[in-house]
Amino acid sequence: MEGLDNVYRDAILDHRLHPRNHQALDEADILADGVNPFCGDEIHLQILLGDRGRVSRVAIQGEGCSINRATGSMLTETIKGKSLSEIARLSVLFRGMMRGEAVSEEERWLLGDLVELEGVREFPVRIKCSLLAWSTLDDAIDDFRSTQGA
Repeated sequence: MEGLDNVYRDAILDHRLHPRNHQALDEADILADGVNPFCGDEIHLQILLGDRGRVSRVAIQGEGCSINRATGSMLTETIKGKSLSEIARLSVLFRGMMRGEAVSEEERWLLGDLVELEGVREFPVRIKCSLLAWSTLDDAIDDFRSTQGA
């Protein structure tokens, strides 16, 4: 059980108990829903783009486990102000970290609170919980780009 306690670090618990950006946006440029049918985790994501295609507002609502909900909250804080290209880089970094790839100090700084999720790797069945928000985001950006011809 000690390993499981290490997974639920301060930042994860804080984001789970006090989710950021959870109020739905009425107007959004990017909308997406993600579901993990095996465990019932859900994510509902809205992004409003501002100047030069940067995220001006983002909201996420989720159901399911603490890891899923905390990751969604952390994701929203991390992508604010970022361009879609910068978000794609963060997604690659996060996925790599979750696969056990080495992450430099600069990359850790870019990921912010998301590095707290590194301990989830000790529980492979929970990795999908931490990836649902990112998979949903990636799919949403791909859909947005395809409709925009970008």
